[in-house]
Amino acid sequence: SETIDYGTVPHNADGKRAFVFTNNGNKPLIITNAQGSCGCTVPTFPKEPIAPGAKAVIGVKYATDRVGAFTKTVTLTSNAVGQETKTLTIKGTVEADPAPKG
Repeated sequence: SETIDYGTVPHNADGKRAFVFTNNGNKPLIITNAQGSCGCTVPTFPKEPIAPGAKAVIGVKYATDRVGAFTKTVTLTSNAVGQETKTLTIKGTVEADPAPKG
């Protein structure tokens, strides 16, 4: 999937998620860059070539200290013919802390 829906998560929850994909091409896939749309979205990507048929993971960490709905993107740059850039999306809502009682 090219979208990860976090759903509704608590304030300061673990913001790590992973896009798992398979190289469906017939040549090694080389990802040269992964760029988050803002500083609150930090991607990680494999630095080594991904062999044809092999699985790999693009990790993404969203800063869940920001309350409210979010939709952010991660743009990948690779050697994939015809898809040199690919955009992945993360979205969800970070809940505010409950009001203190009393």
